[in-house]
Amino acid sequence: MEPNVAEIKVKGKAVKVPAACVEGATVVVTGRWLRTAAVQDEEWLEGKRVGDPEAFVRAFRQQNLGADLFTFVEKLPETKPRHPYPWVWDNAAAIPITTFDEWWEKHLPQVTRKNIRRAAKRGVFAKIVEFSDDLVRGIIEIHNDTPTRQGEPFAHYGKDFDLVKSEYGTFLETSEWIGAYVEEELIGIIKLIKMGKVAGIMQIITKTKHYDKRPTNVLIAKAVEVCQQQGIEFLVYGKFVYGNKTKSSLTEFKRRCGFQRIDFPRYYIPLSLKGRIAMKLKLHLGLLGILPPGLISLLYEMRARYYRWVLIPLTTRQKPGAASAMPNGSAGVESEAGES
Repeated sequence: MEPNVAEIKVKGKAVKVPAACVEGATVVVTGRWLRTAAVQDEEWLEGKRVGDPEAFVRAFRQQNLGADLFTFVEKLPETKPRHPYPWVWDNAAAIPITTFDEWWEKHLPQVTRKNIRRAAKRGVFAKIVEFSDDLVRGIIEIHNDTPTRQGEPFAHYGKDFDLVKSEYGTFLETSEWIGAYVEEELIGIIKLIKMGKVAGIMQIITKTKHYDKRPTNVLIAKAVEVCQQQGIEFLVYGKFVYGNKTKSSLTEFKRRCGFQRIDFPRYYIPLSLKGRIAMKLKLHLGLLGILPPGLISLLYEMRARYYRWVLIPLTTRQKPGAASAMPNGSAGVESEAGES
């Protein structure tokens, strides 16, 4: 049987991978040497897509996609192993939502509360917004603010209007958009995906020229408020740590915004001899799960220096192509959540 294909994003670029429909879910296969299968966009879907793992894997095997492993996770609020398969602890950065006041008083350090108050004094405010062409134009301005983010070339820099609208226009039925403004200027945006009692931050971007106003802190605060109003129990922002990379500015930013590490099991089911061998050698955990923290920090620092000395000077000489391609000739900017 010839496999179908699905499109996924890898570092902001579209990549086509083998895919199959299994019990109503799209399963994609990624990786070159070690081919791993998983439900596409599993982290953005409400509820479980793998109810009976044995039956699910049996149906998937019939698709003949040549995968070596199949992986799936428990989803919040479930945090305990429930299936008799090999598993490792995965994690999420999450804010348990009770009341806004409790988050503000008990989970935020003083420096973050101070940043949010200072932002308000400087005219920053946040509100729910609709997904529209005007919002897309504002996002493009944020994207084109700088060609680099966190010491790396920024993948979304210079993308045109149609591409940005297509990329951001996913999951519209379950999305909630929050914009941060100074007067009429959009300086940051959060895209929330609502999954029942859980909401996840799919996108959070701000203009670097307004870094001193701390718009990212304001966006997080507004997201907590919105979650409380809508009866959402957890606000999730990716992982708290990635493998053995336990120290990073992004992890520290999440901690200062009141996010906590919540562990849950990730299951791995070998589908081939290569998969069984890889699991015995722990190769399925990837380099971040195998290398010691000190070596990971060293490698990231070496990469950052390479970007700083070689790639970034070249990138900064390029002009974004989005300006001429956008309606009304707007051009713009984006920023990571690495503020504190």
